[in-house]
Amino acid sequence: MLPVKRLRFLALATPDLERQLAYYRDVIGLAEVGRERGRAFLATEAGQLAIVLEEGSPPGLCRLAFDLSPALDAEETARALRDAGLSAERVSDSAPGCPLALRARDGDGRVIELHAGPHFHDNRQPLPGVAPLKLGHVACHAPDPAATAGFYAERLGFRVSDWIEDRFVFLRCSHEHHTVNFTRGPDARMHHLAFELRDAAHMHRACDILGGQKATVLWGPVRHGPGHNVAMYHRDPDGNAIEMFYDLDRMTDEALGFWDPRPWHRDRPQRPKTWVGLPRDVWGLPPSQAFLEMHRLQLPDAS
Repeated sequence: MLPVKRLRFLALATPDLERQLAYYRDVIGLAEVGRERGRAFLATEAGQLAIVLEEGSPPGLCRLAFDLSPALDAEETARALRDAGLSAERVSDSAPGCPLALRARDGDGRVIELHAGPHFHDNRQPLPGVAPLKLGHVACHAPDPAATAGFYAERLGFRVSDWIEDRFVFLRCSHEHHTVNFTRGPDARMHHLAFELRDAAHMHRACDILGGQKATVLWGPVRHGPGHNVAMYHRDPDGNAIEMFYDLDRMTDEALGFWDPRPWHRDRPQRPKTWVGLPRDVWGLPPSQAFLEMHRLQLPDAS
């Protein structure tokens, strides 16, 4: 097993690179830290690479990149992948500051990259737009969420944080409630990606920025049940669902086995569980019909 430590970045295909670049730079508030033919690289104000945009169609997720322990070298990582029954390709052009990564596929065929060793871009200037703290998590469809969760647990060291019935699983690789989620669907496309904000004031500013851009808020603000994060959702120009959130549950001591106590928790203590029935959210309106329909259908052609 190769225990993943954090989500490093997401690579997204886009048929209109300049439009997506303008959105993630000027509205989301990421810094352009690199550019090459057909690709653009965007990092947070803290200098962490978050999004790689690549010309291509259809729009959506190309690959997930994760960080491993810096103590692992490439040979050890490749050997561990082989021992886990995964064939890996060495790549040296994944992104600036990523001289070597191992690329493989998960049980559903998604491309995943594994990186050993942190890298931060020299980016300290204030950014326009929302300027999130970091890329927080990514959710994808999966034909069999239980099998996909098993793959990520057995091969990459993830732990199950919560289930919604038997169709939506939340997985963590650190103290944070979830880093990857999988919801039942006919294919492996992305459900949404999520950026972490600082607090309620940051969420308020994000809503004002989106309103100024005439971007429709499809759901939220709402305090979820699983994870208890306050969240709101909209779409980027290619139709990808974007969540912004704050106040996600944390399990700072795995031996205790419960989330750090919060006054809005229903269970005392709040342990990983299967959530059944409605309402699951602590407060807030249910998702709009547009949000529900977006996830029932393939993403629209952005051309």
